[in-house]
Amino acid sequence: MNIESMKEKPTIIDFVEYYTHKFSEHVFLREKIDDVWTETTFRETRDIAHRIGAGMMALGLNKGERVALLSQGRNLWVTGELGILYAGGVNVPLSIKLEEASDLLFRIQHSDARFIMTSAQQLPKIRKILADCPKVERVIVFDALPSYEEKEIGIDKVMEMGDVLLRKDASAFKARYESIGPDDYANISYTSGTTADPKGILLTHRNYTANVEQGSSVIHCELDDVMLIILPLDHCFAHVAGFYTMMSYGGSIATVPVGKTAMATLKNIPIAIREVRPHVMLSVPALARNFRKSIETAIHAKGPTVEKLYTFALNNAIAYNREYWNRGGWKNWWRWPLMKLFDRLIFKAVRENFGGRMRFFVGGGALLDIALQRYFCAVGMPMFQGYGLSEATPIICSNSMDGAIFGSSGRIVKPMELKICDSEGNIVPDGERGEIVIKGENVMAGYWKNPESTANTIVDGWLHTGDMGYVTSKHPGYLWVVGRFKSLLISADGEKYSPEGFEDSLTDGSIYVDQCILHNNQDPYTILLMVPNKEALQDWAKQQGKDPATREGKECMLMKIQSEIDSYRPGGKREGIFPEQWLPKAVAVLPEAWTEQNHLVNSTMKVVRGKVETYFQDRIDYAYTAEGKELTNEKNLAALS
Repeated sequence: MNIESMKEKPTIIDFVEYYTHKFSEHVFLREKIDDVWTETTFRETRDIAHRIGAGMMALGLNKGERVALLSQGRNLWVTGELGILYAGGVNVPLSIKLEEASDLLFRIQHSDARFIMTSAQQLPKIRKILADCPKVERVIVFDALPSYEEKEIGIDKVMEMGDVLLRKDASAFKARYESIGPDDYANISYTSGTTADPKGILLTHRNYTANVEQGSSVIHCELDDVMLIILPLDHCFAHVAGFYTMMSYGGSIATVPVGKTAMATLKNIPIAIREVRPHVMLSVPALARNFRKSIETAIHAKGPTVEKLYTFALNNAIAYNREYWNRGGWKNWWRWPLMKLFDRLIFKAVRENFGGRMRFFVGGGALLDIALQRYFCAVGMPMFQGYGLSEATPIICSNSMDGAIFGSSGRIVKPMELKICDSEGNIVPDGERGEIVIKGENVMAGYWKNPESTANTIVDGWLHTGDMGYVTSKHPGYLWVVGRFKSLLISADGEKYSPEGFEDSLTDGSIYVDQCILHNNQDPYTILLMVPNKEALQDWAKQQGKDPATREGKECMLMKIQSEIDSYRPGGKREGIFPEQWLPKAVAVLPEAWTEQNHLVNSTMKVVRGKVETYFQDRIDYAYTAEGKELTNEKNLAALS
């Protein structure tokens, strides 16, 4: 293989060989083991991938066969995938958040996986269902165990088998990975499972390398930049925008140490941020909101004087920094001394909580509220909205340090074609909303064993995303994404409206609302299903001289929720942001948060709207009764207990 230059259409193997030689002695992987952060170079990464790949060949993995991978984020997740690909196999990444045996079982059976790679922490799930997976011949365990059950083998043993093959017949291993072509499958990435049978997205080697090239047309990193990956490695966003992109820049990736529970792992995130001191991170809106709420909770705890100073400083910084690339300007010259002062007094300490080196976040997974983007730009760690989907491997567009328009999803990657179409497939006029349809080398090969869905989604090479957006000649090259077609609200007279903007604005703009969705399915009026922040509401009630435990206190809390919604109505501080006819006329306060455990959010922390509506169907029905429409109904009061 020629490592002096990259092929025109490289495979992932070509890509890895090229960059691991180019940046041979630079650090690529960072992992905390026994409380110490370890460093693995590009060369060492390649060597481990070769050993695992050769070991997989020695185990009998043939070109094109599938290997399921179930593990928390760690170095062996990355080198394990590379080993599978070097052996000519296809990786089937599985989310560790899949708790139900049926979810894992479906994916393993549907993909016809012959082998499974897993961590010791996830191994019990595999053991529970292995008897129902007769096609699985071996389970490769990343961690050393005192003993192994039938079919199990440690990764060290696999690498030893690889060492033997590389000594005896290295040419066979090289011939295998050099036989891989750009159109060969690299990955089957299953959808989040909002239906009983999730679809397996077929991604080729060229899908990946093309999307890295496309992504570099809008986002740039520097040599030796560090990215802390806090998103699941099984997700396409972490794949491409994470470790393959950082590999192409000669940067490194670090993974969050995994705790014994999901909550323990979440608590490790801020610790890892401070210790790794990343330059860049990937995020999703739910995490971004949590970051902001944590910062502002700490400010609030310091008392009203500090809080007022912080608010003044924040508003000044928002006005000065604007969209970051265009910060300052002669009209804002007088803000500069204040910026310097408040940055030293307040925002520097905020950034230190993120390690002090953070240059920017890239946000994907859902719409990122404009107020949230302005906030992070103000504190000096801009968070840029991007957009993509796994079927597009996934990057379609992104804002960036050198060009951002808040409210947009950013500049469209190049080379790639994009058009906005109506329901008949016709291109809509400039500025009009329609379905986002794309064409390029990043478009998936199809859905595994699902030709009907493939034919419905890819038409003449064009991928129909199912997302709604628009482009405008005023800002050529930028895309605005405004929601999903399937999440549209439909009024009794047939009018349609996308609710995500209001939902994100309310949760971002109110400390009293943790989660919410609007609902209207040809009903007389729109209702709001919401999860309250009980602690913040209880504090509010106490400030009003009410006991939160009493009915009077709970009614006070409900009125505060109503005032947050009314701020979008005429006379409110957010008047005119959203059409008044779509604002909720009834509120259902829910007693239970939406989590991955109750399957109401998916692995990227996006709310699964249909599941929430089904789960709380009784509350929806109740909200359309005369009693349920009343804010202070008994069910709302009970939910605040």
